[in-house]
Amino acid sequence: MANYCLECGGILTYDPLLKNFSCKSCGATYTYEELLERKERLDGNDEDRRRKQKDYLQWWLSKK
Repeated sequence: MANYCLECGGILTYDPLLKNFSCKSCGATYTYEELLERKERLDGNDEDRRRKQKDYLQWWLSKK
């Protein structure tokens, strides 16, 4: 799981009383579930980006 803020990249700290993570820099707060959901979305976007890069590279090399 990410230990950095998804908004500003700051460090997240866990507050056991509120049961959430908060950013020291911008003050954003996240629940554990929100962090997992966002991480899954980012991982999915990363896979799409890699696939597009691979397709582009294959297209580029085929033209030469």
